Amino acid sequence: MKKKLKKAFAVLMCVTFVAAMTTGCGGGSSDSGSAKSEGTDSKAAGDAAADAADAAGVDVKDAKVGISIYQFSDNFMTLYRTELVRYMVDELGFTEGNITVQDGKNDQAEQTNQINNFITSGVNVMILNLVQSSSAPQITDMCNDAGIPVVYINRQPDETESDRWESEGIKATYIGADAKQSGIYQGEEIAETENKGDINGDGKVSYIMIQGDPENIDAQNRTDYSIKALEEAGMKTEELLLQRGDWDQVKGQQITQDALTQFGDKIEVVFCNNDAMALGALQAIQAADRKVNEDIYLVGVDALTDAVQNIVDGKFTGTVFNDYFGQAQGAADLAVKFLNGEEVDAVNMVDYIKVTGENAEEILEKIK
Repeated sequence: MKKKLKKAFAVLMCVTFVAAMTTGCGGGSSDSGSAKSEGTDSKAAGDAAADAADAAGVDVKDAKVGISIYQFSDNFMTLYRTELVRYMVDELGFTEGNITVQDGKNDQAEQTNQINNFITSGVNVMILNLVQSSSAPQITDMCNDAGIPVVYINRQPDETESDRWESEGIKATYIGADAKQSGIYQGEEIAETENKGDINGDGKVSYIMIQGDPENIDAQNRTDYSIKALEEAGMKTEELLLQRGDWDQVKGQQITQDALTQFGDKIEVVFCNNDAMALGALQAIQAADRKVNEDIYLVGVDALTDAVQNIVDGKFTGTVFNDYFGQAQGAADLAVKFLNGEEVDAVNMVDYIKVTGENAEEILEKIK
């Protein structure tokens, strides 16, 4: 029954996305694949590029796909890549052996080498979750020169870059969710509590912010817009600490533990840019004998299963569902459009979903 619910939810998410694309015209299965070494001679590389340039009209069962994920150990991207490959094989008809999924190991040089190997091996399309979104111009040019379309996922290149794809007719696109929306939802979740986050009644909300990667646009937007939303709800705020946690649960725990030691009861809210860090924060909160939703609030982003279960159990204030079903399926659908020679919008967005005590059980059933 749970499998049916999950599949029905996935289809529902995807239908909305595909309809929007039509109106506007717009873990992983294989660890390393059989990419050739960079030492392949220039003739082979040229032949691969020529083959890739003929991608339009390629049957999906014959199409070779190169996928690179910034880091396999990321909980959310594990869910994402698993759904991506499942959907491509089970529902779109791709041949699993033609899909190469690689771990960027959070190292841009490593990932760039993987992309070069994809080009050499003659993939027909790439789906890339960049280690550094600032590398998009270089990566896009590499792929464009080889005639290979690119679907960027999860980490959005800046607007200047996506504008260039449109103005220069480059076959590149991005699909993700607007991180501003996820930040707004976090702030609203605190503003919707009984005391709007002001547990001690001093007229302001004193918080710590555990940020993912300050160079990542999603981290920046979640950090900024969560506080803006809380202030727009009429609350004054006080930042006690802003610290980088690299999306990591262990770091989230350590940062929160140190902050609780330093600031004690002054901390009323712990904002985390993702659920992994929030789960770490919860461990520290519990170790300090603080109780979420009683003397401290805690919010994250992603709606990992453990986080949503904690909302059901009253141990999390809220999270935001980063819809990996809709995003993964949308990314695969965009890859197919490129293979068919169709036009694709430069930017495609999938909505986040606010997760609180009111709908946590429903969301939990859908993501199990």
